[in-house]
Amino acid sequence: MGKGCDSGRRGQTPAFAVSKTDSETPAPPPSLRSDLATLVKLRLNTFVLITAFFGYFLAVKSGGAGWGGGTWWVLLHTLIGTAAAAFGASVFNQLLEIKEDAQMRRTADRPLPSERMLPTAAFGIGWGLSAFGVIHLAAMVNIAAAYLAALTIGVYVFVYTPLKRKSSVNTLVGAIPGALPPLIGWVAGGGGLWDVGGWFLFSLLFLWQLPHFVSINWLCRAEYETAGYVMWSNGDESGRYSAALAGVFSVFLGLLALWAPLQGLSGWIFGVAGLLAGLLLAWLAFDFRRSLDRKAFRRFFLLTLLYLPVVLTVLAIDWN
Repeated sequence: MGKGCDSGRRGQTPAFAVSKTDSETPAPPPSLRSDLATLVKLRLNTFVLITAFFGYFLAVKSGGAGWGGGTWWVLLHTLIGTAAAAFGASVFNQLLEIKEDAQMRRTADRPLPSERMLPTAAFGIGWGLSAFGVIHLAAMVNIAAAYLAALTIGVYVFVYTPLKRKSSVNTLVGAIPGALPPLIGWVAGGGGLWDVGGWFLFSLLFLWQLPHFVSINWLCRAEYETAGYVMWSNGDESGRYSAALAGVFSVFLGLLALWAPLQGLSGWIFGVAGLLAGLLLAWLAFDFRRSLDRKAFRRFFLLTLLYLPVVLTVLAIDWN
């Protein structure tokens, strides 16, 4: 994520466009396997599966159930159904953004804008994956998990994706489907749909996405503007506004961690660790705002990637 956005220039030759004078041996075309991995956003959706796993794990831990064969079996079906639904939503997202993806260097070589795959074939893949994911969760896990997976697909495809071309509020809306996978894992693991623990995990993922995607939006600002997306970073050439947003969101993320021990969801080890992690992110954001060194915001972005698995691991250890 964010790869290939560092130049910040419009109208430059895409990195993948290599002429004969640039190289005697042209790069081989992507394989079908790599195209399918790109179509379903395999690397990005790895985070979806990680958060769904933690949601399931914490729900089982909350109920005091042992990790018997049945529990592992339900977890496997949860991850299969969640992955299929996430993959399907990613395919539909790219189907709706073929024209925009073709205008951005980091996405122009995807299978649809590069015309290596027909939209009709992608539609069939997306429909099949989405339907399989929801039905599999309903049949093998429970109906609550299936409903949440369907809601994730619906908001991501039909609300967030078209909103990207109309309003910068899309970042807030897009954080909703991104925060639902741990809640899917929670209800799959036996937790209630309205349990405080499940919604704490939703809130944690929701707030984490905001500084994470603010940094991506600014680092890729020129390409997003060229493609016609309406983002908070639009027109923010210096990065001061984006850095302030990222810093404020990071502070709220840190404060949220304190809420867990206050509610009895976790011990104070997580509360303190989560607070310090959020404040570290905030410090890096405001350090970039002071220095305006692009590398500082890239360090911030990389730390947001590290934040999630580290903080979730501490939460899992310290969960009551």
